[in-house]
Amino acid sequence: MLEISNKTNLLEQSMYKYSLQDVEEPNLYRDLYTYDDIPKVAFNHRRVPMNMPEEIWITDTSLRDGQQSVEPYTVDQIVHLYKLMSKLGGPFGIIRQTEFFVYSKKDREALQKCQELGLKFPEITTWIRASKEDFKLVKDLGIRETGILVSCSDYHIFKKLKMTRKQAMDSYLSAVAEAFEAGVMPRCHLEDITRADFYGFVVPFVNELMKMSKQAGIPVRIRACDTMGYGVPYSEVALPRSVPGIIYGLQHYSDVPSEMLEWHGHNDFYKAVSNASTAWLYGASAVNCSLLGIGERTGNVPLEAMIMEYASLRGSLDGMDTSVITEIADYFKSEMGYEIPPMTPFVGRNFNVTRAGIHADGLLKDEEIYNIFNTDKILNRPASVTVSKTSGLAGIAYWINNTYRLPKEKQVDKKDPLVIALKEWVDKEYEDGRQTALSNGELEAKIAEFSKGELK
Repeated sequence: MLEISNKTNLLEQSMYKYSLQDVEEPNLYRDLYTYDDIPKVAFNHRRVPMNMPEEIWITDTSLRDGQQSVEPYTVDQIVHLYKLMSKLGGPFGIIRQTEFFVYSKKDREALQKCQELGLKFPEITTWIRASKEDFKLVKDLGIRETGILVSCSDYHIFKKLKMTRKQAMDSYLSAVAEAFEAGVMPRCHLEDITRADFYGFVVPFVNELMKMSKQAGIPVRIRACDTMGYGVPYSEVALPRSVPGIIYGLQHYSDVPSEMLEWHGHNDFYKAVSNASTAWLYGASAVNCSLLGIGERTGNVPLEAMIMEYASLRGSLDGMDTSVITEIADYFKSEMGYEIPPMTPFVGRNFNVTRAGIHADGLLKDEEIYNIFNTDKILNRPASVTVSKTSGLAGIAYWINNTYRLPKEKQVDKKDPLVIALKEWVDKEYEDGRQTALSNGELEAKIAEFSKGELK
């Protein structure tokens, strides 16, 4: 049967209706996931179209998934991070939502203090157990939307929950009905979707969710969770690992609108950021992130990375204040005692620091040669160099100009007597057996000595 599609306005074959396949034995995709080998990436050469939504945004799980992986945050820390996220996301709410736990007294106190700030963005949501009592708690706290866990792979259904697919679906649909009864919008976290039987369980289940949503007049948000980081962004990859295929399938076969579709990924195979960007490109409006990528095992999608991806894909920051990324990193280091690996993009101590003399020579001539963008303007982090045995005259000259913020007409170059004197001292340090880079304090003391106090 042929019919006009209201999505493409093209004459298409009527869509096949997928029904639940209530199998006796779990489908563990042993051809892909043998457990004793690296998971395999299989291709089926089927392409799906890109479908970038009109609007895209970021949601945050720093205070839920992220907080599970570090020492619990204090109430004051949670409130401060919430304010920083609001400032970073800007007036248009590019950081649209953030989720909280509500189980302990401290969780609820932090949530309420954030509510009292009266900030429009990010909207406060929660994550709860799917029980009538928890839905009532969320409603009483004045929360509009909450996340609930609906594990969808046979690994979870058969091995963890000890259920059949039919039993799991009935349980999940019952929980969603409880949310509707409480007047709360459910966000269904499809855990482990990259190991799930997509057409045998995921699509039939989401179809039932969309049907219930329409009947209740309450939206249901679908969060596709790449719990173990198995997703891959390449086109023509076979399900269940295909990020394009998952996003396309949820829209095309289950009628989930872009604004109700969200991607949540982990970084086990270094693909968290590329997978999240791919989810945007193929139709999900939201990608779920955490500050600095802090999360289970190898972490979640780093929020600051997706700020940059947003600007790259849209050509604009749309009101976001990217200098706050540096404020957030400084707060994690100084107030929360969190050690950020120094090479981490955008937030690590060394992300725009060069040690090689030849690179420093390029920076001295024009910093654009060796700096990824104007990090001073965008992140309030000027490009810099570390002085060591490989820095050379150019590195020392650049370090002096940068550290002392010398105006252009007063800047030193490689031939300046001060630079030459300092280079001779640096060389002597390493000739005498030094192994470490020189500290700012050591360099500043020597500069004050060599310049006779003119620079200090």
